[in-house]
Amino acid sequence: MIVNKPNSPHKLIKVEKVYRMFHCCLLALLWISCTIDTGVAEECGEFTDLGLHHSIVGTSLDIQLLLYTRANFTCARVLSHLSPFSQPELNASRPTAFIIHGYRPTGSPPGWYEQLAHLLLERDDLNVIVVDWNRGAATLNYFAAVKNTQKVADNMTAFILKMQEHGSPLSAFHLIGVSLGAHVSGFVGANLNGSIGRITALDPAGPEFTGKPADKRLDPTDAQFVDALHTDMDALGFRKQLGHIDFYPNGGGDQPGCPRHIFAGSAYFKCDHQRSVYLFMNSINRTCDMIAYPCESYTDFLDGKCMGCDKFQGEGCPVLGYDVIKWKDTLVKLRQTKTFSSTNNWSPFCKTSYKVDIVTWNHETRWGFLTLKLHSKDQETVAKIDHKAAEFIFYTEKTLLAQFDRDLQPVERVTLSFSTGNALKPRYKLRVLRIRLTPLHSSNRPLCRHDLLLEENKEVTFRPIPCEDSNF
Repeated sequence: MIVNKPNSPHKLIKVEKVYRMFHCCLLALLWISCTIDTGVAEECGEFTDLGLHHSIVGTSLDIQLLLYTRANFTCARVLSHLSPFSQPELNASRPTAFIIHGYRPTGSPPGWYEQLAHLLLERDDLNVIVVDWNRGAATLNYFAAVKNTQKVADNMTAFILKMQEHGSPLSAFHLIGVSLGAHVSGFVGANLNGSIGRITALDPAGPEFTGKPADKRLDPTDAQFVDALHTDMDALGFRKQLGHIDFYPNGGGDQPGCPRHIFAGSAYFKCDHQRSVYLFMNSINRTCDMIAYPCESYTDFLDGKCMGCDKFQGEGCPVLGYDVIKWKDTLVKLRQTKTFSSTNNWSPFCKTSYKVDIVTWNHETRWGFLTLKLHSKDQETVAKIDHKAAEFIFYTEKTLLAQFDRDLQPVERVTLSFSTGNALKPRYKLRVLRIRLTPLHSSNRPLCRHDLLLEENKEVTFRPIPCEDSNF
């Protein structure tokens, strides 16, 4: 007779295996259940990525709104046009910034949109909404994309009104439009009777908008405050003023570091145009301030005729980009202000400027160019005043603008050289009675020196001394 042993080790092992299998299955079911319940909430929205073939056949307009907040910094949420607040990350009590791109002839996503969104969130607690209208902007037919701008604006207007119904004041909206996106922003503002808080236009598009009346493009009445940044006005951008303040870095046309010939490929067409975006992003992280000087022309600015900002009543000259909002009240009263500045080829782009006052005592008038170097320990920075020949008249003070690629402190030595730029004529000498270097971006004391003899194309290095008084 066979007797079953209740504590058979083989049976216990089988029971344990069954239990483990049951336990694993239960955990798997729970994981699948959680995934099904929360998968939609955790899914990240992505900008529409199209190809050149889409541009060739054309795309029908379709708008996607991607939300970034500090709670979902790297994972965008797709917003519903009908129920914006179905996404819990969207908060009506926070200010909201919209990023609106422009024409996308190849269909690719803008390479900068996510970086711009992140910089805004690092700076302030915002709702940042990227307006993805790539289906509608991706086409070789630029005129079709232009036609879609008003439709995009109408869609955004309806969305903003729904946010307003949930408590978001119109004054808390900031529309940042790039190229065609700048005019989209203007149309949204016009739809809302200029109640939007701020519109920032980054190299607003010129083709099909130049020469149009105000209701067919961006203008200062479209928001409580409008600032425009022009970097390609001689090609893809808009030349004339569009805002309460218009920035024209490097004159608003060719930007330093951008290719000047077509053999550079796509960079030749887009580098100047996109520089506006990178200058604006640089202004958000506050690595340095890009001072903007009110002036009638870039030539006058380079000639040193626009180094004062008296009209701002002690506020100082405005800064290019994000923080210009601090000058809002004065700029709105002034209605429209045109400003100029110069930048470097690379980020952070800021230059350091000095006012140079120089008195010469050559009996005959001299024409020529100056080069200055500032030295601090083992470092140096150079400024060439060579946009045109300066006129040096006997015992007459000449004021020039010297712009250096960086700020070196303390200035221990200065190197100065003079050139006529003409190798065929005899070499001249420039006799300097006195020279004064006044920093425009800081409260550091001006630096002075007397009695220098400059032989053409030969450098003279000297140790500057603090100027004795402001009337030097």
